[in-house]
Amino acid sequence: MSEEEDKRYFFNFSFFKIDPKWRWMADLAKEESARELENVLENLPIKIRTYSTLGLRDDADFLIWCMSESIEDIQEAISKIYLTVVGKYITPSRVYLSSTRQSMYAKKNRTHSFVGGLEAKKYVIVYPFIKTREWYLLPIEQRRQMMDEHIKVGEKYPQVELNTTYSFGIHDQDFMLAFESDDLNIFQDMIMDLRGTKVSRFVKEDTPMIVCVKDDIVSIIKSLG
Repeated sequence: MSEEEDKRYFFNFSFFKIDPKWRWMADLAKEESARELENVLENLPIKIRTYSTLGLRDDADFLIWCMSESIEDIQEAISKIYLTVVGKYITPSRVYLSSTRQSMYAKKNRTHSFVGGLEAKKYVIVYPFIKTREWYLLPIEQRRQMMDEHIKVGEKYPQVELNTTYSFGIHDQDFMLAFESDDLNIFQDMIMDLRGTKVSRFVKEDTPMIVCVKDDIVSIIKSLG
């Protein structure tokens, strides 16, 4: 395993809503404000990806997905975003925190596409995931057998990239899942297939499922009216 793969990273998924007052600002001022935010994001000491959720949710307009070895750096990044003009018009609607770590079940650990620096796919579907307490009380070998089945089903869909991160003790859920795909229909097929595995009976919660469309921040801000 490479040194880069062995590192632990924090993921932060920050979803924002735009204040309707933003739409009353002059177009030139909105353009300049979007460029200001773009400049801030390009100079942050963390890695980020930006996505639009416009028209796909009633509780979010866009996502800023952050990755860093330090949660303090993530906090500093969000602070700098709020100090921009756009920052005065946005409100966080959902925020999730998680971290990378080695899987207990996968025979070979795949590097997350974000951590590995792979190009982002067109869509990411983000959702919190909680298993029942009964799951954790099962013998580890029994859990591994069920997860082997679950993993094999997922491997039938190589077009879908999985970023699994862990939230135990640092946020409300057990895991944060971020599935990347260029085709939402294939992703939906995979989820329907996974519903038939034995592990699914131990799922307590896997909502909200938030579909996000990859885009640069200037285009996202300009789309908000």
